[in-house]
Amino acid sequence: MINFSEVAETNAMIDRENLDVRTITMGISLPDCADSDLGRLRTKIYDKITTSACNLVRTGEEITREYGIPIVNKRISITPIAIAAASACRCSDDFVSVAKTLDRAAKEVGVNFLGGYSALVSKGMTPADRMLIESIPDALAQTDVVCSSVNVGSTKTGIDMDAVRLMGSVIKRTAERTADRDSFDRSADGMRQGKWQAAGEFFRTAERGRADAGAAGAHRRERQLYNERGRRALYPHLRKASGQFHHQERGGETWLD
Repeated sequence: MINFSEVAETNAMIDRENLDVRTITMGISLPDCADSDLGRLRTKIYDKITTSACNLVRTGEEITREYGIPIVNKRISITPIAIAAASACRCSDDFVSVAKTLDRAAKEVGVNFLGGYSALVSKGMTPADRMLIESIPDALAQTDVVCSSVNVGSTKTGIDMDAVRLMGSVIKRTAERTADRDSFDRSADGMRQGKWQAAGEFFRTAERGRADAGAAGAHRRERQLYNERGRRALYPHLRKASGQFHHQERGGETWLD
């Protein structure tokens, strides 16, 4: 049974420790959208995303209102586009046009990010993989909420060094294409809220972090989501509400993602 002290502790976590849910993510499979015609492919992708995720944002807002816990981001994760669009895209510009369709669909349903402008190349690059990778600078420069990632290696298959070399050039060109935004753009990381950054900005940020390590440590402590007692009070209700939450044990504490 939940007692009064546990309820008070949960309230304190929300009021003083900024308890929130970082994100909810809907996964959408796109292989059934594959088509040899680029126009039909884009139409199928747009229709499937806008149909499948039409209630995602509203559902997140309803959970926030019911439990009083903010959900920071609503996201969509899709099948890697290098796979889903391989039969229709003949050049990098074709992939960019697909990225624009993804961006339009994501804005239509109101999500914060859409991840999946991606390629899996740890075993080697197909022509479609290479075209997608080369299109990343233009795709991210011309969209607002599309996220990109490239898996260049794994412990099982090793590292594709050709892909690593190509990605070095792509990251540099992405920084140049987004120079008007301080070389700052979006990337996906298995659906984390990641972003491209120029190397200079990365090191400046790291230096600021070292200079302000004490404050950063205090901030991290304030942002700890909740302890074991808080989990008992809160987590079962969130789990029941959506069935979509994932938790991990970290150092004796439970974190909600």
